[in-house]
Amino acid sequence: MTRTLTPGAVQPRPRLPRRLAVMMRPELPSLSKEIIHEVRRSIPEYGRPMQGPYVEALQIGVERALTDFVEQVANPRAPRERYRETYRRLGRFESQEGRTLDTLQAAFRIGAQVAWRRVMKVGPRRHLSSDVMAQLADALFAYIDELAALALEGYMEAQPDGEVEAHRRRLLELLLRPLGSQRVLAEAAGRAQWPIPDEMTAVAAPPGAPYVRAAMDDDVLADLTAEEPFLVVPGGLTKERRRALLRVLPEGRLVAGPRVPVDGVADSLRWARHALRLVDAGVLGDGPVTDCDDHLVTLWLLSDQALVDRLAHRHLSELAEFPIRQRDRLLDTLRAWLVSRGTAAEIAEELNVHPQTVRYRVRQLEGILGDRLNDPDARFAIEAVLRATSLRRRAAEGGGDGRMN
Repeated sequence: MTRTLTPGAVQPRPRLPRRLAVMMRPELPSLSKEIIHEVRRSIPEYGRPMQGPYVEALQIGVERALTDFVEQVANPRAPRERYRETYRRLGRFESQEGRTLDTLQAAFRIGAQVAWRRVMKVGPRRHLSSDVMAQLADALFAYIDELAALALEGYMEAQPDGEVEAHRRRLLELLLRPLGSQRVLAEAAGRAQWPIPDEMTAVAAPPGAPYVRAAMDDDVLADLTAEEPFLVVPGGLTKERRRALLRVLPEGRLVAGPRVPVDGVADSLRWARHALRLVDAGVLGDGPVTDCDDHLVTLWLLSDQALVDRLAHRHLSELAEFPIRQRDRLLDTLRAWLVSRGTAAEIAEELNVHPQTVRYRVRQLEGILGDRLNDPDARFAIEAVLRATSLRRRAAEGGGDGRMN
């Protein structure tokens, strides 16, 4: 028993015996699962991983629809605005994601069909009369029509102003270019209805990351369909803003660039994307949101691999003549000595070797590197090379190829 959903004026719902609510409540948990299973089986958009935004919306929608219907049978005067808003929100979600209502309407139809099959199975067991069954059918399908009307209402409310959206895309382009005329930027921001803040933060997201555009705050600029998705957030990333971003991109692994003035947005995004590559390579931790400001030295050391290689050749080329294992031991000792400036005993404890071994290696290094160990500029360059080399090694051990650019 199906009907085509044509949202319009909602007709008064037939009065149903309140005892039906008592009969229906025990069926709700299993009926909800059955509807979700059937919708996911029949509609590809809902057949995605269980944590996806589509499936989350489906679960909330089905559970609230069933609960609301039964509550209305039990008490037709019960307040309903919370449930109405759920379906307006589902309509807004579809609009903001750039889709039609076809998928959501198909899910409504499938839900009604599954629910009616359950009624046909349970009704005779509970000795419901044909008149009550007919009333229940009318009420069920009238209710589905009402949900469709609410979804359409939300869908129409959320239809984007195409002109404003175009101006926001234009503003993003201007923010990522070398700063030109302040007047041009101000005019673009005005047309985009986006007041330019004193400072802002660029946030990089993984390519192809699933997102929930409906969850995005109005004051955030974003291009989530780009080859390298990103957002621009006014000010810095507060705890509330982080939570909001993770609602937009629920799989996490976002990287926030430094907080910068308007002329630094391109740099903030460049650093954020560089840090995201380091997250992928295993150099930086793989948390939900990574802050570039916590890793500035790492970003600097791994920003130009060719330059690091050149410094290594200039200051450490003599060590290339040693066998790999011996060279690595000498470099580990050199790094520990430069970083800690500790005694032979302290360095030996760090390296888990005998102090006499440390003294022997240091004498070797002094003989190889000579005055470079007494030159502050050379020592600084050598320490930078050794730190960068250690980071590259960590990337290789973490599954990356050691190349950061």
